[in-house]
Amino acid sequence: MTEPGDIDSRHKDKMIKRKALQDAEVASKTITEKGLLIVNTGSGKGKSTAAFGLVLRALGHGFRVGIVQFIKGAWETGERAALGRFDDLISWHTMGEGFTWETQDRARDIAAAEKAWIKACELMRDPALKLLLLDELNIALRYDYLPLADVVAALEARRPDLHIIVTGRNVKAELVAVADLVTDMGLVKHHFQAGVKAQKGIEF
Repeated sequence: MTEPGDIDSRHKDKMIKRKALQDAEVASKTITEKGLLIVNTGSGKGKSTAAFGLVLRALGHGFRVGIVQFIKGAWETGERAALGRFDDLISWHTMGEGFTWETQDRARDIAAAEKAWIKACELMRDPALKLLLLDELNIALRYDYLPLADVVAALEARRPDLHIIVTGRNVKAELVAVADLVTDMGLVKHHFQAGVKAQKGIEF
């Protein structure tokens, strides 16, 4: 039978080795600061939610933040209401007209996406901005509302100190190739499949 003291001793030895490996890994990183291109994609819930978590973290450090929403626009969301209290630090632009299956007008959707992209480019040029969230840009690219090559080139050519977050499912491979961090949020289980409608404070 293993004595509690033996378990504790083995655990301590394991953590000492783990710390040494972790410290060596951290010490090997030489870039102290870099504007990151972050992509949240996948079929699971939480892509925009995670992005807004980063927005909140940036605001906590006093960073100026830009937000451009490409598709969403019809609903009053909790994050908009909450983050509106930081209006001195946030430049928020909801440019979409709702989900693509609701508008059912490709020309109208393209026009809205183009207008949103112009605003995004304007914000990328703002030297005071530290973080820019391009919410659902992946959807606009998926439906070819914007020229993929031009968008990827602009994102890749961002200022060295500007962090950009792109959200939306079905990310294009070309965007993955130039991104610094890509998280694929997989769907394991969703309450919508069990008949639960979108709820205030959870979905919006």
